Amino acid sequence: MKLQDDVSAPPEIPSAATRGVLVDIGLNLTHDSFDEDREQVLQRALNEGIRQMVVTGASIDGSEDAVALANHHECLYATVGIHPHHAEQTCNEALTRFKKLSQGHKVKAIGETGLDFFRNFSPRDMQVRSFEQHIDIAAQLNLPMFLHERDAHPTFADVLRPHREKVKDIVVHCFTGEKDALHAYLDLDCYIGITGWICDERRGLHLTDLIRDIPADRLMIETDAPYLLPRNIKPKPKSRRNEPHYLTRICEFVADTLDIPYNDLARQTTENARRFFDLPAP
Repeated sequence: MKLQDDVSAPPEIPSAATRGVLVDIGLNLTHDSFDEDREQVLQRALNEGIRQMVVTGASIDGSEDAVALANHHECLYATVGIHPHHAEQTCNEALTRFKKLSQGHKVKAIGETGLDFFRNFSPRDMQVRSFEQHIDIAAQLNLPMFLHERDAHPTFADVLRPHREKVKDIVVHCFTGEKDALHAYLDLDCYIGITGWICDERRGLHLTDLIRDIPADRLMIETDAPYLLPRNIKPKPKSRRNEPHYLTRICEFVADTLDIPYNDLARQTTENARRFFDLPAP
């Protein structure tokens, strides 16, 4: 991966005052773990340079809550969709509701949807059907897609491939897969979202090699808070809850892995996120 012509300078971690701004492309800010201090969580993120955040909708009620929250904060945007864990919720009534919500300027993508064959909380055929229905409304609305895939390659790519030309843009968020899956998604011109999973020496070590295969203009970063607390945080918070302000730790780790300056990675991933979600400059 190359973000500039000369990357010979050693990686640098700027102070908060000089650190480049970031966009967190996926966090579950409506999660009940934030109910007591959501405003403080947002302020901590803003103080660390996380200027814009996209709140994930993963169910009917969760999508409505994500949009409502985004409508109350200038720095927040939302996605609307049904996670494959809840694929049984997908119906015409739900999709109609998503279309109505998407008329608002704060809804920036359809999702979180996709396939999860790791837990199989919903039958696989039901997940595929839900995924296809979300693809249809994304095409109708000309919105990008925010997708989930876990242990579902190559089925995920097989479902997506015949519909790819009619969908605007796609990000495979929280990518944790292997090389063949990554290259299948890059061949489909997908963006790739990287979380704190890459900071986990137990599970994410393979990503430190694979991330070099992601083109600079297809890489984005995210926290998926309150999940996936980066393991490079020391000392770890007592709550073990991830927060959007820890996106800086993910950026630090990825920049170090790629041997590029922090602010170069911040600038590139922020440009990618704003282009993908059609976000205004704050």
